Amino acid sequence: MRQGVQILSLFMLVAGATIVGYAPGAAAQAVRDPAGKADDLRAVYATPQDVAEGKRLADTSCARCHGANGISTTKGVPHLAGQRPAYLHLELRAYQSHDRGDKAMDGAVKFLSDDALLKVAAYYASLDPAPPEATTAAKAAPAKPDPVQAGKAAAAGCAGCHGEAGVSKTPGMPSLIGLDPKYLVAAMKAYKSGQRKNEIMKTMLSAITEVDLNNIALYYALQKPARAQTPNPGDKAAGKAAAAACAGCHGDKGVSGNPATPSLAGQDAQYLGAALRAYKDASRSDATMKALAAALDDNAMKNLAAFYATLEPRPPNVRKPLTTAEWAQRCDRCHGINGNSVDPRFPALAAQRPDYLEKVLHAYRNGERRNTSMAAMASGLTEAEVENLAAHYARQKARAVVYVMPPSK
Repeated sequence: MRQGVQILSLFMLVAGATIVGYAPGAAAQAVRDPAGKADDLRAVYATPQDVAEGKRLADTSCARCHGANGISTTKGVPHLAGQRPAYLHLELRAYQSHDRGDKAMDGAVKFLSDDALLKVAAYYASLDPAPPEATTAAKAAPAKPDPVQAGKAAAAGCAGCHGEAGVSKTPGMPSLIGLDPKYLVAAMKAYKSGQRKNEIMKTMLSAITEVDLNNIALYYALQKPARAQTPNPGDKAAGKAAAAACAGCHGDKGVSGNPATPSLAGQDAQYLGAALRAYKDASRSDATMKALAAALDDNAMKNLAAFYATLEPRPPNVRKPLTTAEWAQRCDRCHGINGNSVDPRFPALAAQRPDYLEKVLHAYRNGERRNTSMAAMASGLTEAEVENLAAHYARQKARAVVYVMPPSK
């Protein structure tokens, strides 16, 4: 039977189980300490009698949703078999105090004593964990493709006009690097809908999904910025003077600080001139740009475009997405290698239902579950990253934890 106490002092993997040793003195003091969280680890001390009573309660109150022997067959409902005992006890108490906001669980534990919750937690912790998801009848979903590589593939048709990696070599064709993804996605949608008039662009984008639009924009945002490799005739000095009116939106050096406003540094000069003329004649709709362009003649537009074309573009403030392996390394710091927690207060993730893991990450991300560390982690995840991470842990082999008391000296 599993026994143990606070802070981990030793662990190793033997015959598929994680064997954890504890030093008893500090934990015994914690259990007796009326000023602290005295009973956080009581479930680790469960006796065979506690587990037997926990089984009786679980069969009556929990099995209908969480399955026989704690292995769930219900979408969005977690496996409990082999879960860490102190974590289960603390979570059951959170439901009882309505800190978790789940009506079904609140009702299930409403009339159970804390001693009963502890025994149920000890029982489920004593069971063999669920097998990895990929070995069950419901196969784990394939991982979503890396968005940068997906964007590169989707952008293959753009290179002929916009240049390899989005650096234009064709006068009149804009470079696509150095632009915030939000702006580039909005621009592509405007071409796709016909709001921006260009039949070639409308046709090219007609079959591109919104996911691919986002991936294309991310791919170009992460490429090394470089000036367009095209001519830029015009009076650059005169253009610099005229650019004073543009700096408020497009930045002093043509690098925008607003995701909705394009950076102009290093852009193809002929394209910039054409865009200014389009705003002036209202074939592009933007009241602010129309007012500014109205005062410019063709020569002033050429000078302005020449000035911005000489400036050095900079990468937008966009992070490169982490791979699933990189995200998992972060999660493993608390949840154990491959999601096998060796701290009884932290949940194991290995072999958990992927739909449940997705549900939990969404709950931390939108504030339904409150935990500062988890909210910070989940807030940085895209939907594809949530799905990939959940699938990753569902495919890991779960290892039960056996708590043993080290021999006294």
